[in-house]
Amino acid sequence: MTAAVAAVVLVGGLLVPHPPLAGAEPSAAPAANTPATASAAAADLLGDIVFSTPSGTFRQEVTVSLSTTVAGAQVRYTTDGRLPTAQSPLYSGAPLRFTRTTQLRAQAFAGQTPTGAPGTAMYVAATATTTHDLPVVVVDSYGAGRPDREYIDAATMIFEPTGGTTSLSAAPTVATRAGFRLRGQSSSTFDKTPYRIEFWDNADDDADHPVLGMPADSDWVLRGPFTDKALIREALVYDLGREMGLPAPRYRFVEFYRNTDAGPVGTDDYMGVYMLVETIKNSKNRLDLKQLREDDRTLPKITGGYIWKFEWMAAEEPTLPCTGPAATCWNYLEVADPSPLQPEQRTWLRDHIQQFHDVLRAPNATDPATGYRSYIDVDSFVDQMILNELSREMDSYIRSAYFYKDRGTKIFAGPLWDYDLTFGVGGFFGNDQPAGWQYQQVRQPVANDWYTQLMRDPAFVDQVRARWQTLRRGLLSDASLRTRVDTLAAPLANGAQRNFQRWPNLTTPMIGYFFTPTAPTWQGQVQFLRDWMLRRATWLDSTAGWGGPVTPTPGPTTTPTGPPPPTTPPPGTAGCTATYTVTSQWSGGFQGEIRVTAGTAPIRGWTVTWTYANGETVSQVWNATVTNQGSTVTARHLSYNGSLAAGASTTFGLLGSVTGTTRAPVPTCTAT
Repeated sequence: MTAAVAAVVLVGGLLVPHPPLAGAEPSAAPAANTPATASAAAADLLGDIVFSTPSGTFRQEVTVSLSTTVAGAQVRYTTDGRLPTAQSPLYSGAPLRFTRTTQLRAQAFAGQTPTGAPGTAMYVAATATTTHDLPVVVVDSYGAGRPDREYIDAATMIFEPTGGTTSLSAAPTVATRAGFRLRGQSSSTFDKTPYRIEFWDNADDDADHPVLGMPADSDWVLRGPFTDKALIREALVYDLGREMGLPAPRYRFVEFYRNTDAGPVGTDDYMGVYMLVETIKNSKNRLDLKQLREDDRTLPKITGGYIWKFEWMAAEEPTLPCTGPAATCWNYLEVADPSPLQPEQRTWLRDHIQQFHDVLRAPNATDPATGYRSYIDVDSFVDQMILNELSREMDSYIRSAYFYKDRGTKIFAGPLWDYDLTFGVGGFFGNDQPAGWQYQQVRQPVANDWYTQLMRDPAFVDQVRARWQTLRRGLLSDASLRTRVDTLAAPLANGAQRNFQRWPNLTTPMIGYFFTPTAPTWQGQVQFLRDWMLRRATWLDSTAGWGGPVTPTPGPTTTPTGPPPPTTPPPGTAGCTATYTVTSQWSGGFQGEIRVTAGTAPIRGWTVTWTYANGETVSQVWNATVTNQGSTVTARHLSYNGSLAAGASTTFGLLGSVTGTTRAPVPTCTAT
């Protein structure tokens, strides 16, 4: 979950439209700014308490009056972070005055008995006046200092640009209780520190807020590019992976203020350009797998869904042991989901992974019916390998290397995670060199050698080669890669200038333990990334890499891939269908998801149209562009999700407002 941080944000390379901000700070008696939007979680945070001044920032002093919607009740309040009790101060009716960051919590009481739902508002003192063109995230720990590995209480606020800019004097679009803590391994030692953030409700449980156009959730990460002086390496890999069909977290670029002392949020609390990133988890809007319950301990339910990862020298329990010779066993395999993992589930998953691991070394390894292809989704392994090798991430295959398995499915590679030591950054195990194979850079003890084993199969090598050559004619062409880098970098120019004023390390060759480029300007750092990537792609095009003809090895134990698919679509119906699902709704608002599915022939683009019947209006959208004409809404694909193979699907989502109850309309889909 994420902590609120004042930030200007870029989502997946696309600027997200922001709702207008409401409220202004009076010049005579400064008050906290009024939030522009409210989610179900925001309404729950207020409970049955009415705060005369909504959560927000203030200068010098803020005054707040309290009342309750519970008839005949009195109000008690606290300012120390704890919920009120019958011994807490009784609100007298006179305005409360605050001059420092305060968490005001209130509860209605009938005599000595609490009644109704408690409410919380946060007021963050701020003196910083910088204008930002990226979204801003602010996290204030009420003077509790910096967190370590345990969550500490913090006020979190997010400010979205309106009219192209925002500042700490604007109204936050998200203002919530939150916990934040340190995250990462080597990156946790950097001055520009990464954090994990959880949005909390009044009971310290998860609270789902929609953030900067991303679907509502409680769990987020603030990643601060530091060794990556171009600031866009991780975003670049996530975007490429998503367009290739791999799961990857959504993100937004923001600027982050972290205040851990008792003073107001000032310019000295500015932490630079960060990425606000979705965590990897099994949930409807993240990696949507079957949820394993405690009593799912027998077939077929025990077969999924699971998420696990390899974390070389850093895996945490629950981990799965390997059986076999030490020289061939995996190590550091950590199960990320479900949590808790039941003993029967742990045993089943370990045994299933062991079977796949063993068959990679068995005489029947390449048999299409009984070999490794019966265990894994080969296409996802191919695509993950292509991204790992193109970027030469220093920890590829051994750290933050995720895999998942749903109920009744094969093992899939992904989601993608942690790609900052890429494209010439790192300097260990040859990963700063454009030539050579990253999968061959082995560290002891070995985390896993799955790709080494797969690359011994000529059919797998041929499949990687064919996929690479196809991608080089489109998504990964030199022209496409140049354009993508430019598009990602363009909105960050002003933020990058502020970032490197805060962290003047452009010409520093060693950042922590890692070798980094020393171009003296941010633009030069972006150019280094672009040039290194194109040189790497050129090596992969060579016969030493994945160049040359695709020549599958025929035979009963291989699956030839053949030449790349033809550019003209095969016979079939080049149409599409769309289904609309209301995934969540609350008083005054709703969230929807639309799934677009191609017909029996590939399509190159799609347009979905529907008409609302109850006065609904769309306020935010992701993975599509939307236009409105009265109650009719038209959504069109973006550059990365328009082309669909026959029978393939993609989804886009939206947030909207409604005065009553929304119902799913019936959409129509037109393909191009």
